Amino acid sequence: MGCVPGELIKVEQIAPLGDPISITVAGYNLSLRLDEADNIFMEEGDK
Repeated sequence: MGCVPGELIKVEQIAPLGDPISITVAGYNLSLRLDEADNIFMEEGDK
């Protein structure tokens, strides 16, 4: 379970204090702390 290069992700929710966040990747929801999310490199795509 995790993110692989080229996979589309979408930020779904951000906690009120900003940590953790919830993303959708490969058809499932994944909750990440911000220090974990810092390891994901992203490009902005079409909305």
